[in-house]
Amino acid sequence: MPDGIKVPMPTLERLATYFSVLTDLKVRNIETISSADIETRTGVNAAQFRKDLSYFGEFGRPGIGYNVIELCSRISRILKLEKTQPVVIVGAGNLGSALAGYQPLRAENFRIVAVFDSNPRKIGAQLWSLTIKDVANIVEENKTLKAKIGIVAVPASVAQEVADRLVKAKVSTILNFAPTMLRLPEGVTVRNVDFVQELAVLSFHLPENG
Repeated sequence: MPDGIKVPMPTLERLATYFSVLTDLKVRNIETISSADIETRTGVNAAQFRKDLSYFGEFGRPGIGYNVIELCSRISRILKLEKTQPVVIVGAGNLGSALAGYQPLRAENFRIVAVFDSNPRKIGAQLWSLTIKDVANIVEENKTLKAKIGIVAVPASVAQEVADRLVKAKVSTILNFAPTMLRLPEGVTVRNVDFVQELAVLSFHLPENG
């Protein structure tokens, strides 16, 4: 990618979609794909797809299309997925437990390396293949784990405190499932997942007499 060019977040979100589609095609031994095929499979129009790729250089060949393995590999490098990314989860409740056992994460080169909680009744218990750790020790623990991605799966009332601990532990990217906005220092990237908000948007699209 040329120096000085800032890639819009929607482009990165679409790249993740393209990567998912290409990974599936690769598994099914499909060798080439066109921008029109991408439009059919993702709903992103072909012109937008080509524009998204243009941020990162030249891709594909006119009249031939895109080699699936090559394009998947290049997008993987762009998204820094070519090597396994360790991830820590804070919150061993229902959501955190489900995320810890979510198998597709491993297929996409994400590995849950630790789950933390503050509940004494949970600390030391087994969760899938992991032992739940005390969140009070997360700074020291992450010196060994070296996770740069953290998932916040705790109630809103303690989410900020948890996020602050993650930052102190040198976690620089956070996926926040708590229904609250986090105040974090510059250089820390946060993605918020609000189930209620998403359901509210879906509700708007319901037919009036449905």
